[in-house]
Amino acid sequence: MMEYQNIIVTVTNGIALLTMNREKALNALNRQTISELIAFFETDAYKIEGLKGVILTGAGEKAFVAGADITEFQGFSAQEGKMLAQRGHDLFFTIERFPKPVVAALNGFTLGAGCELAMACHLRIAGEKAKFGQPEVNLGLIPGYGGTQRLIQCIGKTKAFELLMTADMIGAEEALRLGLVNYVVPAGNEIEKATELIEKIATKAPYAIAKIIQSVAAYYEDGVDGFAKEVEFFGDCCGTSDFREGAAAFVEKRKANFTGA
Repeated sequence: MMEYQNIIVTVTNGIALLTMNREKALNALNRQTISELIAFFETDAYKIEGLKGVILTGAGEKAFVAGADITEFQGFSAQEGKMLAQRGHDLFFTIERFPKPVVAALNGFTLGAGCELAMACHLRIAGEKAKFGQPEVNLGLIPGYGGTQRLIQCIGKTKAFELLMTADMIGAEEALRLGLVNYVVPAGNEIEKATELIEKIATKAPYAIAKIIQSVAAYYEDGVDGFAKEVEFFGDCCGTSDFREGAAAFVEKRKANFTGA
């Protein structure tokens, strides 16, 4: 793995815990952090033997990620802004399409780029003190890392319009009610719940899980027929040893032993 400066990666029992480690800056995403996230999800994660999934969290108790590092792009031109946004899009699409479950453990402020990062993950666990929002209009901006699109996907157009245009923050329970997060847990238990979910998913067929991720992603891709992709991936799964094992285990009323083949 590369030598990271702004993230910490620890692997326990096949689960990679990735911590954004800029606590004094409320873990704000800067260029270096984005570069390190790209390196992890595009390269280093694939070097982890027996990887079950990835948990993303923030250092400290105040924030998951409180936004982008505004100091880095003050005075940007329109073209520089487009380049910055595109880089964020590329990273977050990489996370969204990662073949293992990626779970966000949201331990505090999850705002702006932090909320966008969380929405790029497959599952989200909120601590009871977590706060969510897209406050970019307060800066004369719009979300640039996919927030205008993924917020609609998560909570629907009506409420997304409100949160995007008012810059209001919402708490964990409202985020749960709206469908922005999967669970709300006591503060400090976010990683424990995320681990529990990844361990549960790890008992399923790995190839099938990867195809679930691809199939759901296909629903949102322009020009892609998600139903056709489902047919294709279903057929692919039928050709695997894991399908034969799963079917045999079902008939024999025993637990399947999936190998990923």
